[in-house]
Amino acid sequence: MSETLKEIGEPATKEAKQALVVFTPSGRRGHFPVGTPVLKAARSLGVDIDSVCGGRGICGRCQIQPEIGDFAKHGISSRAENVSPGNEVEARYAKKRGMKADRRLSCQSLVQGDLVVDVPADSQVHKQVVRKRAEVRDIELDPAMRLHYVEVEEPDMHNPTGDLERLIAALKSQWSLTDLECDLRTLQGLQQALRKGEWKVTVAVHRGQVITAIWPGFQGNAYGMAVDVGSTTIAAHLCDLQTGEVLASSGVMNPQIRFGEDLMSRVSYVMMNPGGDRAMTAAVRDALNTLTEAVAEEAGIDRTLILNATFVGNPIMHHLLLGMDPTELGGAPFALAANSGMTLWATELELNINQDGRVYVLPCIAGHVGADTAGVILSEAPHLAEEITLVVDVGTNAEIVLGNKQRLLACSSPTGPAFEGAQISCGQRAAPGAIERVRIDPETLEPRFKVIGSDLWSDEPGFAAETKKTGVTGVCGSGIIEVLAEMFLSGLLLTDGTINGEMAAKTPRIQPDGRTFSYLLHEGDGKGDGEPELRITQNDVRAIQLGKAALYAGIRLLMDHLKIDNVERIMLAGAFGSHIDVKYAMILGMIPDCPLDKVHSAGNAAGTGARIALLNQKTRDDIEAVVKKVEKIETAVEAKFQDHFVQAMGIPHTTAKFPHLAAAVELPAPSVKAAPEGDDDGGRRRRRRRG
Repeated sequence: MSETLKEIGEPATKEAKQALVVFTPSGRRGHFPVGTPVLKAARSLGVDIDSVCGGRGICGRCQIQPEIGDFAKHGISSRAENVSPGNEVEARYAKKRGMKADRRLSCQSLVQGDLVVDVPADSQVHKQVVRKRAEVRDIELDPAMRLHYVEVEEPDMHNPTGDLERLIAALKSQWSLTDLECDLRTLQGLQQALRKGEWKVTVAVHRGQVITAIWPGFQGNAYGMAVDVGSTTIAAHLCDLQTGEVLASSGVMNPQIRFGEDLMSRVSYVMMNPGGDRAMTAAVRDALNTLTEAVAEEAGIDRTLILNATFVGNPIMHHLLLGMDPTELGGAPFALAANSGMTLWATELELNINQDGRVYVLPCIAGHVGADTAGVILSEAPHLAEEITLVVDVGTNAEIVLGNKQRLLACSSPTGPAFEGAQISCGQRAAPGAIERVRIDPETLEPRFKVIGSDLWSDEPGFAAETKKTGVTGVCGSGIIEVLAEMFLSGLLLTDGTINGEMAAKTPRIQPDGRTFSYLLHEGDGKGDGEPELRITQNDVRAIQLGKAALYAGIRLLMDHLKIDNVERIMLAGAFGSHIDVKYAMILGMIPDCPLDKVHSAGNAAGTGARIALLNQKTRDDIEAVVKKVEKIETAVEAKFQDHFVQAMGIPHTTAKFPHLAAAVELPAPSVKAAPEGDDDGGRRRRRRRG
């Protein structure tokens, strides 16, 4: 996918050597003279970095993390010497307030050469809203980790049996548990627990087989954690294993983003930087422990009472979580190190829960179809349906499942990060101040919008006052989809994805932009340090077209293999699918035609699947059996994929009909940009052709 990241900065001069600086996770970049403070560079690019002390190194809110390594995606070799050494101001702050060893104060750090700079979440003014909530779901409760209160026979000189053997005998007689084993670390504390509890103890048993924890006396609570490790965000849900209730949920941006926004760029980083896989494994495990502390604190529990955890993630996230090199997933035949589900000790993943707690990782399906898709299948159960069901989990890669109880197919399609706001000139992650809903008046062509953090539309009284604190800062994924769909419905966007320059005669919001045009969505406040001007450029449209065409092509490929022309039901999964209006997804041609009342959001289906596996141990066996029957289609080796991709670039589609959509929405007549008459250089004269 072509790069459309925002790149600005002062032009190169003979007097000042220029350096390229790229900020993650925003992806914004620019050239700056050597010696420019990193904070100044960030502000000129509109990068979200907090600072309240005016660059004096007092507040410490502008912390950054310079990245070291070769970043093929950005075309940068970022070296330690490309940022100035730490100074006395930073040393004083670190001594007084504390600061991580790999962090710097951006106000004190000077650009010395090409540099990749990560802005941690805690240094951002507009913190990302992690939209992976726990969906309401009835789950049959049968957790893998169960508590058993027992009274153990005291030792007797005439019956010299070990404490463990008497505990096992008690569990057999009082709970009918047989053939039990015991972890060594648990056994090491057994005698103290028995005597402190006066021979009455509570025992945690994993899947009726292994004693994993012992408490003196009665212990009535045990907890588990279901985790969705996404390439962009990680979400965790803490559950009561006795009731199934979700007690706390939390999420963070995946810190691996600083190594690359999409999956292949992270694999590339590993290939180019020895030890890069270990760095990414350490980063994700550190984030998981941060999440563990957050949900435990929110629920008011001791994290050692978390006895079980389940994980889902795409294959590359799966491998990096488990400390496995993902390099083989970077090229054909996309071989997984392992695709079966697996049960591990928490300590094997350095997870700070009960030291003998167990972790279950759901199975992967294929090289680019991971445990997250297994979670989606477990959640939405297309393998049990009569209807031909399409389930799409949209992220930086789209995982697609199609079929019913007779046959189920799955594939992955490289949609890229544009749907999440990356590679879009005014795009941003979901955060307060981000535009998430857009409507364009078909007569006046004037827009109105909603931003995250406010229920008011921009043309309603009180909007300015309500959004004064956050401002209007950018456009998130759902907003990008809606503004493009609204532009298409109002004639501002042609079927081939060209912004219609002829509409400049009807509205000043259509403005020349080099050899193309752009649509001014929000004027901003005209101040360099205030609300930015937000416009939709031709490159923005192309980035979305590329992503949606890849998604549709993957779906169409599965339909070919099933020999069908229509689907009967569509479920949009994932954080993106939860917040997009399904009508607009269909208008853009992200999904095939289907009755709109048969298109629904499945929410965070992968996370729900992880929660089902946490709370019902039988489903772990079920999903492993289902995954073995799923037919895997590899889009990279399918000749028809490219043909479907080219046809899907049109809006909604170049050739496919959308009768169900047309019955619900008045679609404009097909229209494309005509070749300029008598002009071979692509000049601005345009003739609109309809047909």
